[in-house]
Amino acid sequence: MTANVQHMPVASAVWRGRPFPLGATWDGQGVNFALFSQHAERVELCLFDTHGRREIQRIEMRERTDFIWHCYLPEIRPGQHYGYRVHGPYAPHEGHRFNPHKLLIDPYARAIVGDVRWSDVQFGYRVGSRRDDLSLDVRDSASGVPKSVVVDEAFTWGDDRPPCTPWFDSVLYEVHVKGATQLHPDVPPKLRGTYAGLACPPMVEHLKRLGVTAVELLPMHAFVDDKRLVQVGLHNYWGYNTLGFFAPHMGYSSSGSINEFKSMVRTLHAAGIEVILDVVYNHTAEGNHLGPTLSFRGIDNATYYRLSAEDRRYYTDYTGTGNSLDTHNPIVLRLVMDSLRYWVQEMHVDGFRFDLTTTLARGENAFDYFGGFLAAVRQDPTLSRVKMIAEPWDLGEGGYRVGGFPPGWAEWNDKYRDVVRSYWKGDGGVIGELAYRLAGSSDVFAHNGRGPTASINFITAHDGFTLNDLVSYNDKHNEANGEENRDGINENRSWNCGVEGPTDDEEILSLRARQRRNLMATLLLSNGVPMILAGDEMGRSQGGNNNAYCHDNEIAWVRWDLSPADVAMLGFTARVVMLRNRHPLFRRRTFFRGIEVSDAGTKDITWLNPDGKEMTEQEWHNAFARCLGVQLSGAGLAEHDERGQPIIDDDLMLLLNAHYDPVDFVIPGLVDTEWVPVLDTHYDDGVPHKGPLHPGGRYALEGRSMVLLCRRRGP
Repeated sequence: MTANVQHMPVASAVWRGRPFPLGATWDGQGVNFALFSQHAERVELCLFDTHGRREIQRIEMRERTDFIWHCYLPEIRPGQHYGYRVHGPYAPHEGHRFNPHKLLIDPYARAIVGDVRWSDVQFGYRVGSRRDDLSLDVRDSASGVPKSVVVDEAFTWGDDRPPCTPWFDSVLYEVHVKGATQLHPDVPPKLRGTYAGLACPPMVEHLKRLGVTAVELLPMHAFVDDKRLVQVGLHNYWGYNTLGFFAPHMGYSSSGSINEFKSMVRTLHAAGIEVILDVVYNHTAEGNHLGPTLSFRGIDNATYYRLSAEDRRYYTDYTGTGNSLDTHNPIVLRLVMDSLRYWVQEMHVDGFRFDLTTTLARGENAFDYFGGFLAAVRQDPTLSRVKMIAEPWDLGEGGYRVGGFPPGWAEWNDKYRDVVRSYWKGDGGVIGELAYRLAGSSDVFAHNGRGPTASINFITAHDGFTLNDLVSYNDKHNEANGEENRDGINENRSWNCGVEGPTDDEEILSLRARQRRNLMATLLLSNGVPMILAGDEMGRSQGGNNNAYCHDNEIAWVRWDLSPADVAMLGFTARVVMLRNRHPLFRRRTFFRGIEVSDAGTKDITWLNPDGKEMTEQEWHNAFARCLGVQLSGAGLAEHDERGQPIIDDDLMLLLNAHYDPVDFVIPGLVDTEWVPVLDTHYDDGVPHKGPLHPGGRYALEGRSMVLLCRRRGP
């Protein structure tokens, strides 16, 4: 039953165990081990010393139930390091890549410790062989791969409760766990760049001051650095290279415990802030057919991955990473669903943003609206109540699916990003599409019954320019990535305001600051759910790098040594978030209808030209148009609060001018009421310097600026 490797056995008793739950489960008396592999011929459980360095025992798992290999070790305790060796055919053309010389990580491991110490040993084939991956490498990889760890999941949550912030009240903040605090002077040095650091009072206070309701954390499932990056001194900073779907990345834990992640969630919840995880279930860190054998490939390659129908030696790659997990297979779908439920039930997270979600939603090949993954999520009693965000595309045929996901899903709306960038850059012919985006993108999301909150509006995200760089660079500058500036997208819809990169020209700096305010105000005052990129509220720059995926350094970290301009931008952003929260018209659950809502003929939404007249069909198509207004009626919400009372807001008017010349915008209306300016991006703090106006009056709308006016209703 057992085989000694270097020391006396730590497990003298091996019981039959159970096939469920999968993974290593501590029940207070011992540990149950269960691993799925349909095509394996033998499975060995390998136990390691407390440092994970020496293999001290191998245990053959003789029990198999429905292709799940299992055993129970009554003498094993939490903290035990382990891995698997799986025997079976090494036949790449048939889709099988078993190699018992390679130690494998448990797909259900709750904790994974250690790094990949890259060499040719981690590959299942002989690197450099003329037969490539058709050859077999028989060297033991155990010393150079991470180890799975048995954990005790007990944790005192106290009175932790999820904030359950409604979508329409949400403001998301996309942030990197390490990058947020690595340079923060008020976070204790030992906690910088960690889960504990993100939950420190200075960070929580910053988030609350800003007014965000949720942090959207870049991937923090256990991941590895690519061999190529390590060889040139770089790292997989973003983390889109997952190795374990149940284990938090230990590089972000100052204590070496998964409970640090739980403590972070509990602290953020106490501050009213939700935790949303960016998750990567579309591929793994094992790459293409020439990649390493670390886990899934060696456990059951033909089950876990989508393989080419022409030659199962190769992978179907919808992701651009070399492989795609096969969620069309019920075993893989169960893995994903089990992982998601674990993070909600055990780790108390509030939602997920799915990388390249189209891959997960593919059936045999094409996107399947009613298919396994989407159907499984919607019917699940745990997952159907948390926030689900799709990145609605992948690299495969028919992969672009913006607007194509079912009710219950929100989607990253790149149409919003592109047109808002183009408009403030000064491009013509875009005001028609801009109007749709400001109003919640009904043309994209209304067709299947969803409302404005299906649209996650963003202008910047981790992949691309920061807000500061968007107004400071015409071109990407990714030389530090080591790929001769070939990586990263070339079309950024950016404008440097006259000089490429840093400048001392005060006029250009002033224009750039105003453009940042324009973009931020547009984002926060549009219908839909806004997402702010961490640091954009303070002028963070990556020096023109629009693909900083490999920089775990000051290129990508958030700076906290703020200039007066940075402080002003932070205050401005918080002010606009406050305005958004004050006015339900910016947080609609339903789309505008363009209908009259008063005896005076006022519509719930009216689009205006600079003369204060309603836009004509011809004017929407004028290529030269750069100025647009929109009047929103507070009486036209047609929505009710939690107690069934009608929601009524003030009347609001947004005026936007992307032209370099000022425009005298005529205030519309016949009734002698007072419109009060409450925001003007021409000024650093956003506070208007102009007094109230009446219908027929003119607001001097400065070049490249945006104004919000308010007409009070009621007392």
